[in-house]
Amino acid sequence: MRQKSPAREKGETIDSKRPPGRPRSEQAHLAILRSTLKVLGENGFPDLTIEAVAAQANVGKATVYRWWPNKAALITDAFAYSTTKKLEFPDTGSVRTDMNRQMRQVIKIFRSSRGRILSAILAAGQSDRRLIAAFRDRFMRPRRQEAYATLRRGIRRGELRRDVDMDLLLDSLYGPIYMRFFIRHDTLTPAFVDGLCDLVLGGARPRKKLSAQMRTSD
Repeated sequence: MRQKSPAREKGETIDSKRPPGRPRSEQAHLAILRSTLKVLGENGFPDLTIEAVAAQANVGKATVYRWWPNKAALITDAFAYSTTKKLEFPDTGSVRTDMNRQMRQVIKIFRSSRGRILSAILAAGQSDRRLIAAFRDRFMRPRRQEAYATLRRGIRRGELRRDVDMDLLLDSLYGPIYMRFFIRHDTLTPAFVDGLCDLVLGGARPRKKLSAQMRTSD
């Protein structure tokens, strides 16, 4: 039978007597993520500290470290928190429409204030292995898994070849977006996404359909 917890003494905080493995405080968790974005926007990645985030979120430093091993993981999760729902893949019944809509959301985020955070993360990640590893594992990998699911639906519907290299396909779709984001030789626009989808996904269609379309056009 479950025993009742003893009453807390006056002045004792909820966190101070909870045993290891206690459930997360969702309110504190979200406060830390939001504070990370705020401090990052004000100080940039090099000057961001766990102490500053904890002070902004009004929590103890130990609370932050309880959930994140280092600031690389914290920053990556904060970026993911602010973008994940916007980057979900729809399921419209068309692989081109699904990919196109999600990619449009990607460029929308890249062109927003979140794009500056992403730029800082990836730039710092070139010399900070923990940061780029955290970005891959905590942000990119979950998005990649969602993209695989979208492509698999397209394969089952016969829109894409069964032997298509999904990693090569995704790199071909998103690589040019990152190139324009970093090099800035041209702009990120919905028309650019449309062209990418037509070019890349068009080349991944089943060969029989391509042959039939070529005969029709002749």
